[in-house]
Amino acid sequence: MKKLEAFNLIGISVRTSNQNSRAAQDIPALWQKFMAEQAIARIPNKVDNTLYCAYTEYEGDHMQPYTTLIGCKVSSLEDIPADMKGISVPSANYQHYNPKGNLSEGVVYHQWLQIWEEDLPRIYETDFEVYGEKAQDPTSAEVDIYVGIKPST
Repeated sequence: MKKLEAFNLIGISVRTSNQNSRAAQDIPALWQKFMAEQAIARIPNKVDNTLYCAYTEYEGDHMQPYTTLIGCKVSSLEDIPADMKGISVPSANYQHYNPKGNLSEGVVYHQWLQIWEEDLPRIYETDFEVYGEKAQDPTSAEVDIYVGIKPST
């Protein structure tokens, strides 16, 4: 478990759900759109070029609708382009996962399948993936996944 400080993200987003495999279609399509439109170049106040894929605005557990946002960490949410969304990722305790492998073979998705099976005390506020330096080679990428959990009592 890691305690992380709050930070802000700006990017493009989609409202989706894990029911009927909607997210399995919506999220890859969102990644495609992000890359095709070179959305990273339009994000204002970027801290760096590390990509984040955040899951937020949960209506319940992981089977209920939620918002997926792909973007970058920013120093301010004051200037959000009209076709983008800004969110604040809260300071919280996070369970950390570090899947490694070929992104096109679903290494991150398979890690989520395992997470959903675990009995984690999730808070369903904001969870996120970090695609930094070690994720540059998609055939042998290393991704960080952070899942918000309740403080241990």
